[in-house]
Amino acid sequence: MIKTKNLKKVYVTEEVETTALNDVNLEIKDGEFCAIMGPSGCGKSTLLNIMGLLDNPTEGEYHFMDHEISDHSERERAQLRKGNIGFIFQSFNLIDELTVFENVELPLLYLGVDSKERKEKVEAALERMGMMHRRNHFPQQLSGGQQQRVAIARAVVANAKLILADEPTGNLDSDHGDEVMKLLAELNDAGTTIVMVTHSPHDADYARRVIHLFDGHVVTENMQEGFHV
Repeated sequence: MIKTKNLKKVYVTEEVETTALNDVNLEIKDGEFCAIMGPSGCGKSTLLNIMGLLDNPTEGEYHFMDHEISDHSERERAQLRKGNIGFIFQSFNLIDELTVFENVELPLLYLGVDSKERKEKVEAALERMGMMHRRNHFPQQLSGGQQQRVAIARAVVANAKLILADEPTGNLDSDHGDEVMKLLAELNDAGTTIVMVTHSPHDADYARRVIHLFDGHVVTENMQEGFHV
């Protein structure tokens, strides 16, 4: 599903040039659950943004679903992103003025899905996340754990093939964090590919492979046999 070749990302300002990623070579297959770990500033979020087609590399190649996209325009990247990639963020990124149902419905509106099918898909996603009883509530009426469940429902409602999660438990207590990680593990067991950036060794234990970054380089990759289920 994902392949990078000599991937490099450099940010340039008037004062300084910063290399966020340097010569990154990775392959992530369909159905994998990978955790990306490393200290702050090592390039984790930059790599996730490129994987999510939110940014282009400075040099090298990035292949997503057999598309080489390193020189794609923003419009081309957006088209490829639609319906293929779901995002889960540390800060949930729900829209306060929309209900739970309306937040989860958004990706389907962008895809032009008709109202009857939207209703069916949103209800199925909320049912799956145990949030149907909150469908008419607003984000501020929910706990952090509930907001993250809604964010996951939004990420999976269009049957995304890839979910990119950036510190998905970072704003949650341990119990709610475990709930979220178990949901991600269940999605992975059902066939969804998941790539997660995390500082938490506990959360990384849910992944089948852990990739360690340091100073923009992949320094180690470990397969895990005793991951959580």
